[in-house]
Amino acid sequence: MSSMFGNKLKISIFGESHGAAIGVILDGLPSGIELDLNYINEQMLRRVPGNSNLSTTRNEKDLYNILSGYFNGKTTGTPLCAIIYNEDKKSKDYDILKHNMRPGHSDYPGFIKYLGFNDYRGGGHFSGRITAPLLFAGAIAMQILEKNKNIYIGSRIKNISKIQDEEISNININSIKNLKNMKFPVISEDKSIKMQSEILKAKEDGDSVGGIVETFIINTDAGLGQPFFDSVESKLSHMIFSIPSVKGIEFGEGFNITKMRGSESNDSYYVQNNNISTTSNNNGGIIGGITNGMPIIFRTAIKPTPSISISQNTVNISSMENTNLQISGRHDPCIVPRALPVIEGAAAIVILDLILEREGELCKMK
Repeated sequence: MSSMFGNKLKISIFGESHGAAIGVILDGLPSGIELDLNYINEQMLRRVPGNSNLSTTRNEKDLYNILSGYFNGKTTGTPLCAIIYNEDKKSKDYDILKHNMRPGHSDYPGFIKYLGFNDYRGGGHFSGRITAPLLFAGAIAMQILEKNKNIYIGSRIKNISKIQDEEISNININSIKNLKNMKFPVISEDKSIKMQSEILKAKEDGDSVGGIVETFIINTDAGLGQPFFDSVESKLSHMIFSIPSVKGIEFGEGFNITKMRGSESNDSYYVQNNNISTTSNNNGGIIGGITNGMPIIFRTAIKPTPSISISQNTVNISSMENTNLQISGRHDPCIVPRALPVIEGAAAIVILDLILEREGELCKMK
């Protein structure tokens, strides 16, 4: 099993949902980078459970301890390790899941792959709980990109179930900052109310809903990435699909680009003030697997949370019999709002890794 990602910047996540702790190791961070812990705390707070009636009631503060790689307020250049202790566990809620496989969860394939030795409590290492240390690493990457490269990453909820937000005509640093300060980042206030009502209705019914997160990365230079196997789309997709409940990703116009002709989908270049830009951005800032300097835009599809209290058909893996399962415990009726900052952090890790690949050691990062 491997829970590692990256080339120049390598991250490794560890822990289980109901284990003693979860954490992350970052290897390849440059030395001498001052970390703004308040910034990290703000990003972590966007993901924490239990702070909204739209999320699970599990009350984890996600307070982290940095164990290594950080001294006198700056990175040392050696591996940085951070740990988050699990404090609000109710593992007895999962006793029934030792042999009864939850539909839509990793229980069955995990049981088979790890010969029944996997930690099934709360999903174990498959759990969305493990995105907390991933976001910690992403928050470090985001602040490095913002401070040293003027690269900003922001997202909005494009839809919840069948309720669509308004389209965005222009995205800039100010609009990204505004989105990051919103508890429920949606452009239309009316659609925001309807989306939240849809989530609460699903919660009342003992059910769940999914949605789409649209992410914007602005001020990246042209020339990042490689063609074919190490394309920017490939690396972002690899990382984003590591987030539990993600079922799809598309860049720029995505599948809609198939409805256009080449004369419509091609992004024409022009020069203004000695800078090269394009008149449109149908390809989402990436051509031939390499950034072209336009905003990177991608959308992530997140499925309805599989843990629901409605009775479902399943199997007992021990008796090999069909059975019914009604899940108890604490679960999100919609994971989209809490997954959104994780997507931003995951994308930041990829972009920082790509920059380090091209620029080498970090004299330009300090």
